Amino acid sequence: MPKKILRRWLPDPHKLVESRAIRWMGPLLSDPNLFHINRTSISASFFIGLFCAFLPIPGQTIIAALLALLFRTNLPVAMALIWVSNPLTFPPMFLFSYGVGVLLLGQELTSFNIELSWEGASSQGQAIWLPLLAGSVLCGVISGIIGYLVIRYLWRWKVIKNWEARNKKRQERAQS
Repeated sequence: MPKKILRRWLPDPHKLVESRAIRWMGPLLSDPNLFHINRTSISASFFIGLFCAFLPIPGQTIIAALLALLFRTNLPVAMALIWVSNPLTFPPMFLFSYGVGVLLLGQELTSFNIELSWEGASSQGQAIWLPLLAGSVLCGVISGIIGYLVIRYLWRWKVIKNWEARNKKRQERAQS
């Protein structure tokens, strides 16, 4: 069952709540739905995590945590999925998102150079921020929906497969 696999990977909720780093959030983390492992909670967490992974802003993890708290979905899964955008994957993700945003807004592609200075970043940022943000939101929503639907389907498929295996065992025992 998917629950067994996820329980192996996810941290123990009691240890997590008692850790020194987040103990101060005690009342917020007292909701059992934040650590519940079921099809609804995990699929919604996939949507939140994948959506936030495409946001081109710092603090994606905080946004994912706040959305998981707001919608009462599995907090560790939502926060872990932020790492889909990591230092290796965010350049192609954001270049693709920028291209989608340019198409969405009907603008022309702007060539830009990466400069490691505040002046370079602010001048380039003004030219690309709107298409990047629009494309990132659209890509985040689409990837979130795909993640949500795939998890719902896989979870259901696994449960049906387990039911069929149990029924087969019962039939074999009844025949012998």
